Amino acid sequence: MCTRDRAYSPQEIQDLATSLGIQLTDSQQETASIFTSPQPLEEGQVPPAYRAENYQLDSDQPSGEGTRRRSQEGEDGRRRNLTFPPAPEPLPYAIVDNHTHMDLLDGQVEVSARDALDTGQAAGIGAIVQVGCDLPSSLYAVRAAHLDDRVLAAVALHPNEAPKLAEAGQLQEALEVIDQLAADPRVRALGETGLDYFRTGPEGMEAQEESFRAHIRLAKKHGKALQIHDRDAHSDVVRILQEEDAPETVIFHCYSGGPELARICNEQGWYMSFAGTVTFKNSREIQESLSLARPELILAETDAPFLTPHPFRGRPNASYMTNYTVRFMAQYLGQDLESLCRQIRANSLAAYGSWGIEGF
Repeated sequence: MCTRDRAYSPQEIQDLATSLGIQLTDSQQETASIFTSPQPLEEGQVPPAYRAENYQLDSDQPSGEGTRRRSQEGEDGRRRNLTFPPAPEPLPYAIVDNHTHMDLLDGQVEVSARDALDTGQAAGIGAIVQVGCDLPSSLYAVRAAHLDDRVLAAVALHPNEAPKLAEAGQLQEALEVIDQLAADPRVRALGETGLDYFRTGPEGMEAQEESFRAHIRLAKKHGKALQIHDRDAHSDVVRILQEEDAPETVIFHCYSGGPELARICNEQGWYMSFAGTVTFKNSREIQESLSLARPELILAETDAPFLTPHPFRGRPNASYMTNYTVRFMAQYLGQDLESLCRQIRANSLAAYGSWGIEGF
């Protein structure tokens, strides 16, 4: 059993990682900047922190599954455009990117957490939720939340991790570490957890469900939100949430359902978090769900470095790109952009509590 409200210092997180045989990125590197003074964003230009010419590039760094860097090739086998998209006009009212992965890399550059957060802030993304998918990324998330007040953390084992851990006989041990981390006051969610029937076949479903149920119970134990990863598993996710008596706050990260799931979320008071997928031309059901969602249940995210919004689909993603997604949402809903931003910020604070910084 873990103790509630157990805050971990960055050094304690490092010590815990070492005891688990996990190597984290250097915390000093994450809080450093490549600039000696703040760099302004220029609308229509790649943000300075994401320009390859500002870095010494390591072209031999491995990419793809099992590495920290996203593959340089798309699912069609073609080489992707690895240039980060241009900066948009800043939002009129700052919001939260409530699901991102600063520790996962993409493109040609390795941007520090500080530079990523500074860039997002200049574009109108005033705070983020850094999300864990396994033990290393969950440890990183907690440390990041203590190193910069613009960050809150979510910790979990991704549903696709659960079968691997179960096969190795390590699932329960890993869940105990998540339980330990969830006690930290800067951790505000158990996530991302849930079910994924796209990448894990029937042989992994039992372990996924076991892990999902454990995360639901941990969210209730610690009084934290639950961030759901739901891919091709809508009915089973809803069934398990209802069987386990879902926590007070449930967030469907990267909402991927249709109108039927949106109606269930509306009835249950579950948040729907829209990522770049809502901007895709073939996402009619997600867009219809956005139009059906109760305004007080709408959130926005990037899931960076994945799911870059249209018209930059397939290119690297970062928190500043939440701006494009929210602009699309406002246009699709026929809503004033600032009003939607105000609603999204209010919803984020209702879901996660305060970041402890001005406005958030």
